[in-house]
Amino acid sequence: MRNMILITGGAGYVGSHTVKRFRGAGHSVVVFDSLSRGHREAVPKGVRFEKVDLTDARALESALRRHKRIDGIIHFAAFAYVGESVIHPDLYYTNNVVGSVNLLTAMRNRGIGRIVFSSSCSIYGNAAQQPISEEHPARPMNPYAMTKYVVETMLKNEEKSHGLRFVALRYFNAAGADPEGALGESHDPEPHLIPRIIAAARNKRSTLPIFGNDYPTSDGTCIRDYIHVDDLAGAHLLAWEYLDRGGRSRAINLGTGTGSSVREVIHAVEKAAGRKIRARIAPRREGDPAILVADIRLAKKLLGWTPCHTLSSIIETAWKWHRSPRF
Repeated sequence: MRNMILITGGAGYVGSHTVKRFRGAGHSVVVFDSLSRGHREAVPKGVRFEKVDLTDARALESALRRHKRIDGIIHFAAFAYVGESVIHPDLYYTNNVVGSVNLLTAMRNRGIGRIVFSSSCSIYGNAAQQPISEEHPARPMNPYAMTKYVVETMLKNEEKSHGLRFVALRYFNAAGADPEGALGESHDPEPHLIPRIIAAARNKRSTLPIFGNDYPTSDGTCIRDYIHVDDLAGAHLLAWEYLDRGGRSRAINLGTGTGSSVREVIHAVEKAAGRKIRARIAPRREGDPAILVADIRLAKKLLGWTPCHTLSSIIETAWKWHRSPRF
């Protein structure tokens, strides 16, 4: 059955790729985005768009009334800079938590009972074992991670009190760009590693900071599980289809199951670019766990999802995008 899907934060990085994937599957889509960090150009022509800040409950309710039918929601709208969250925790609790409270209240008022939530592996903190399964205790180390954990808790409360059904997708490090070149990553400032490495590769005068080289890893730098944004978009569609079939609420990891260190990613970009990258060691960033690698067996079992892209594919599509970004 083709549905009418509201995607909050649909002008953002992962959100815009997911808009494209849902439309490709034949669903109708409406996007709500404040554009404080998203890009109007990332929303395709023909997709209904509302400039809405979820922290404004009245504006949100008004926007929802303009759309008579909404079958479910894919909720991306959030701030997502770990470092910024440490400096400005109030900003993150207001935007990420209050905005989600308002959305859940509006859903309940409209009788919308299904949601896929963009959560994060950051809620695990410094995990006791690798790879990390969904059963690992939540140990958020920074305000951003805590906001994701709080919203997941709210979803569980809404399920118990009002019958909401949800999937919370705890994805690891989103990276790469649309293989067709229509969409990609465009942040200012850019917090993510691969775009920063690519920027350093393209600007020979630039020096890339490596935040810490004394972690308990093989080369002393942080290890992360990099997952292509196109694979993430596909997982959101499969999560919606899982709920549409009557699937039970739960959190599900999204990653590749393979980790790469900062130095390994630098070497991979150097190989793709055909040039050396200047780097310097900088102090650790507060709130950065040493290793985050996903156990993805549950996603395979419940969603039938398997990531298709490798690290080299991530870098290839990201390099293509950053050479000629459309926004």
